[in-house]
Amino acid sequence: MPITITTRVEDDVVKDLDKIAAAEAIDRSSVIRRFLTGSLEEWKIGKSLEDYEKGKVTLWQAARKCGISLWEMIDKAKEKRTHVPYGLDELKEDLKGLS
Repeated sequence: MPITITTRVEDDVVKDLDKIAAAEAIDRSSVIRRFLTGSLEEWKIGKSLEDYEKGKVTLWQAARKCGISLWEMIDKAKEKRTHVPYGLDELKEDLKGLS
């Protein structure tokens, strides 16, 4: 069930929201919901990629936490130029498996 949240914003923010609402032919609340939802998704992805870089989660786990596919997460990692936590020790271990 939706919950109402209130907050105070500056006049210029309201003017910008109203311009966007008019351009999109939707109401101000819908604009705010879209921005809030999009920002939350981007924050989750950013945080999950940080955890991936630190070796706390796999890329697959990061994708699942964000509710997106592994391929979408791979694309996000490329876009954000995420460092792959794969070093010499991991390479040596992988090469052992090939012999």
